[in-house]
Amino acid sequence: MPKYQLSKLAKKNLIEIARYGDKNYGIHKSDQYRDKLKRQFEILAEQPYLFQGAGHIREGYRRCVCGAHSIYYRIEDDGVEIMAIIGQQDITKFA
Repeated sequence: MPKYQLSKLAKKNLIEIARYGDKNYGIHKSDQYRDKLKRQFEILAEQPYLFQGAGHIREGYRRCVCGAHSIYYRIEDDGVEIMAIIGQQDITKFA
């Protein structure tokens, strides 16, 4: 079964998403949103070529939109590595 792993940056992004969501939308809605992201990670691992390439951002990267965030990932031998989870307001953090 294909798997996914999170880069250090992606882990940091998830923590920031959690803090922002907890503060602005409440813990329950914030948890629901993170669950949605995690389900999307599983889909990426199962069907990594389903989403468009993002080589203009970084060589070998692909991009998937989930809710208010773009998930940048790359395909590995045994699944995918989630490289970053960037909200529209945070795009400069990725550069």
